Amino acid sequence: MKKFIHNYIHCGLLGWFLEMIFTAFHAFRKRDLRLPCTTSVWMFPIYGLAALLAPFARLMRGHNFIFRGLVYTGMIFTGEFLTGLWLMKRDLCPWNYERSRWNLAKVIRLDYAPCWFTAGLLFERLLMENEEPGA
Repeated sequence: MKKFIHNYIHCGLLGWFLEMIFTAFHAFRKRDLRLPCTTSVWMFPIYGLAALLAPFARLMRGHNFIFRGLVYTGMIFTGEFLTGLWLMKRDLCPWNYERSRWNLAKVIRLDYAPCWFTAGLLFERLLMENEEPGA
């Protein structure tokens, strides 16, 4: 349990950091050189759930990165979908993708798949670096 909490905190922080960079990049594209970034406190526990990828990362050790990235993308989309619906039902969801033609139920954007592919591999790297040798 201690290991899971450790991974949960690290994944939450990495997710927050990636989201800040992502939203600042969108500001840069709009020529806002202040580079404001946005996130929500709700996102920390959601990104922390990436700690659940650890057993899958161990199982997929040795498979090529494309396969692993696709599996992580599917898992992240599933997590985003379920948490997004749960938060939406409570009027707490910090994101709404209804303006994107690639949205599903306003809570996931299929065009973000490359971002989640990359994020999944980054989470894997973080989780595997936290593994004890021989585990």
